[in-house]
Amino acid sequence: MANSTDGHLFIVAFDHRGSYESGLYGIQGQPKAADLARLTQGKQVIFEGFRAALRGGAPAGAAGVLVDEALGADIARAAKSEGTILAMPAEESGKDEFHLQYGDDFGSHIEAFDPDFVKVLVRYNPDGDRELNTRQAARLKTLGDWLKAHDRRFLFELLVPPTTAELEEAGSTESYDHSLRPDLVVRAIAELQEAGVEPDVWKIEGLDTEDDCTRVARQARRGGRDDVRCIVLGRGADEERVDRWLRVGARVDGFTGFAIGRTIWWDPLKSMLAEEIDRAAAVSEIAARYLRAIDVYLEAAA
Repeated sequence: MANSTDGHLFIVAFDHRGSYESGLYGIQGQPKAADLARLTQGKQVIFEGFRAALRGGAPAGAAGVLVDEALGADIARAAKSEGTILAMPAEESGKDEFHLQYGDDFGSHIEAFDPDFVKVLVRYNPDGDRELNTRQAARLKTLGDWLKAHDRRFLFELLVPPTTAELEEAGSTESYDHSLRPDLVVRAIAELQEAGVEPDVWKIEGLDTEDDCTRVARQARRGGRDDVRCIVLGRGADEERVDRWLRVGARVDGFTGFAIGRTIWWDPLKSMLAEEIDRAAAVSEIAARYLRAIDVYLEAAA
């Protein structure tokens, strides 16, 4: 397995499926063969940008990719053969409730690609539907137990969407993010831990204060979980907001990097598809955005 330098982990996330197909390519319903070729080519462009960033100085021991099997199988195999940190998703895309993409056959897919991290994206609000949370926690424990038994690392992307009442109380999504979500994240992690869900890395939506990050990291590491770490996710936000989240997280013990996707590659790919820039320019821009995010994080950490 690849290991990140000094504990840092800087991941370019492009395991997006539903939002990638409809939002960027305008494909509705089941993609046709020609659509799949275009979608796969777009992910190759992102990977080329990642490779260009490695040539441009991205720390090889900390740099990684998060890519899906359906549209990125060749990329996953190439990343593995090149010694790049590889993460792959296990969840079914575009579902509000967590389900494994390949059902009971999930283990064979993991073993076929041998990723360094198996990632799940889960929407979990401790004030939300209790039965939903219980079902999800049970499935997550099954996956986590399998990963532990097979000596594989678990990357958990935790999204905490507001309930209707919480959004009304906060008045806006931005206010919810600042005033209510941090406590809910801490509670969600605690509940999942109590249910026996034990990730190696928590991928956390950006938080606005060091105090909030500290409370989240302490919860993630409580009870002797000293090796557990947190990383910041970008949530498709603009660079200014992501920069703020990176700087805040970088200064907190227990946060060791990021997994950012659309903020890095969405606009360059969109411009390429609109024929405003060519493929080489898109690759260059993706590399530059990734390198910039690393610089922002490391400067703040220093």
